Amino acid sequence: MNEMAKNLSWHDFEKVDIRTGTIVQAEAFAEAKKPAYKLHIDFGPLGIKKTSAQITVLYSTEELIGKQVVAVVNFPDKQIANIQSECLILGALGDNKAITLLTLDKGVENGLRIG
Repeated sequence: MNEMAKNLSWHDFEKVDIRTGTIVQAEAFAEAKKPAYKLHIDFGPLGIKKTSAQITVLYSTEELIGKQVVAVVNFPDKQIANIQSECLILGALGDNKAITLLTLDKGVENGLRIG
C-alpha cells in the first residue's frame, strides 16, 4: 500500500473483532493456487476456526503448532479452494511477500479480544 488508509473512528475499530488463538493443526494446502497452509486455530470460548494462510516462506507446519497468534474472527466465511475460511490470521507483509505472523510474547488465554 502506498497510500495511507482514510482515518476511521474508534467506533469503526471496535467493529473489528480481533482475538488471540493458538494454532492446533497445520498442513500443506495443495489445492490452493499459491503456496499456503490450512490452519485450525483454537479461540477458546469461540471454538476452533479454520483458515488458510500464505505463510510458507518463513514457517513450516511443525513450527506453527502451538504458536499463539491474533486473527480477525468476524469476517464472513470465505470459500478458498476446498475449505471455508472462518478467520483471517494477521501478519506483517515483508519483502517478496513473506509474511511474519503477529504473535504474543507472553501466553494469554485463547479468545481474548485485542483492542
